[in-house]
Amino acid sequence: MAGEPAVRSATREDLPLLKDFEQGIITAERPYDHTLKPDPISYYDLGELIDSDEAEVAVVEVDGEIVASGYAQKKPSRHYIQHAYHAFLGFMFVRPEYRGHGLNKVLIDHLTGWAKAKGLSEIRLTVYSTNEPALRAYEKAGFAPYITEMRRNLDE
Repeated sequence: MAGEPAVRSATREDLPLLKDFEQGIITAERPYDHTLKPDPISYYDLGELIDSDEAEVAVVEVDGEIVASGYAQKKPSRHYIQHAYHAFLGFMFVRPEYRGHGLNKVLIDHLTGWAKAKGLSEIRLTVYSTNEPALRAYEKAGFAPYITEMRRNLDE
């Protein structure tokens, strides 16, 4: 990696590239979830997230090129949890040629700062239980497994 990474808030001008990143996430996750609809699908309304005061969509640039993305969004916690709201992370993507350079941590540090500035004391995310590379990356960033969601398909 040539230059130092710089994090900034995403803008609507970034949307075409961010939509490509989203498709990269979907392609990477398809092997973990056979219940996904056929392409084309979309996980996020990235424009809405960029415009929202309750979310931060961030990008990492290296030498002026966007190479990674992620978002944090303020979400209500379940009524029985101590804190009323938490930050939820999603859209975590690093271009393959930039993986292994700590950019996921750079993003998470930025999004953690945003969450703290919003008065949020907890960050959550979801990851496929068999996605070992993602699990390792999030554990390295300080996340720990919390609850396991299980499923059973009655059509299988």
